[in-house]
Amino acid sequence: MRDLNKVYTKAEIKEQLKSMKLPQDKVVLVHSSLRLVGKVEGEAQGLLDVMIEYFTEKGGLLCIPTHTWMNFNKEITLDVSDPNTSLGAFSSVAVLDKRGIRSKNPSHSMVVFGDRDRACEFIKDELDIDSGTHPNSCYGKIYRDGGYILLVGVAHNRNTYLHCVEELIGMSNRLAKEAENVTVKTEDGQVVKSKIRPHRTDFTSDVSLRFVKYETAFRYHGAIVDGFVGNAPTQACDARIMKDVMELIYKRGNGVDPLLDEKSIPPMLYR
Repeated sequence: MRDLNKVYTKAEIKEQLKSMKLPQDKVVLVHSSLRLVGKVEGEAQGLLDVMIEYFTEKGGLLCIPTHTWMNFNKEITLDVSDPNTSLGAFSSVAVLDKRGIRSKNPSHSMVVFGDRDRACEFIKDELDIDSGTHPNSCYGKIYRDGGYILLVGVAHNRNTYLHCVEELIGMSNRLAKEAENVTVKTEDGQVVKSKIRPHRTDFTSDVSLRFVKYETAFRYHGAIVDGFVGNAPTQACDARIMKDVMELIYKRGNGVDPLLDEKSIPPMLYR
């Protein structure tokens, strides 16, 4: 039983990250629930500080999602300086931290911390994609870098990277047929217009709720290392292995969508 009243020091959080053998020279994207993490020295800012220190120490990049898909019908889809996001408090803290640089992805932006030149290279061209998690977006670069997804107190239904994997392996029925108009307001106040095809299927209102079905297969292939961040159960997930597992399932299923229903994925598709 974990002590819910304990205040975790930054040093203790760092030791927890070390215990999962997380790399410090790769790209790591963090989805999190501050509520489940519990009390941390310095609160949300303190947690961000120690994550930046740990993940960028040897040249790596720390990415905090700052999605704004909730703004699809508004005049400005993404204002890169606006801390209001479709996600929680940790995202807002990341937006306001001047050490980071925010991507201009209209619907699925992220703030990236680390070497400035590497971060700028990582987030460039986000206005030239036609879906929020396009293989040429930051999400596809996580795969190419051999990076990780850190799920802190959340499950795979929050694992946005899996949308990108679906595009990488060519799954159909995942994007709207028609692109929607979006606008991005940059740091200098310029408003840039673009088009994005939102994630959309014809068999469920939110396919990401079914991403949890993949967890057993991910574990079978060693894609997940378990640990804690504060009080939050945490999964450190290897981006390349997750992609390989999903592709294996899709191929063995002869292209039948494994998320068409809520039934478990048959073991014969991944063992």
